[in-house]
Amino acid sequence: MYEYIFVDTSLGGFFTEATHQETIMEYAKQGWRLVQVLPTNYNSHGKPEYYEIIFERPVSDSQNPDLP
Repeated sequence: MYEYIFVDTSLGGFFTEATHQETIMEYAKQGWRLVQVLPTNYNSHGKPEYYEIIFERPVSDSQNPDLP
């Protein structure tokens, strides 16, 4: 069994810096594995502005007593 977390991020823009790499590395250090990146908001030109990063990690036996 896995648990999931959904994190919003930006790939940057004209005045902002991208933060996706730092976000992925931060969660990886905590045992999360990148599953998928989904665009969530688009600008008027159809370009994605924000993304949702989906991470997963196994649920430990102590968190799920129903596991064998």
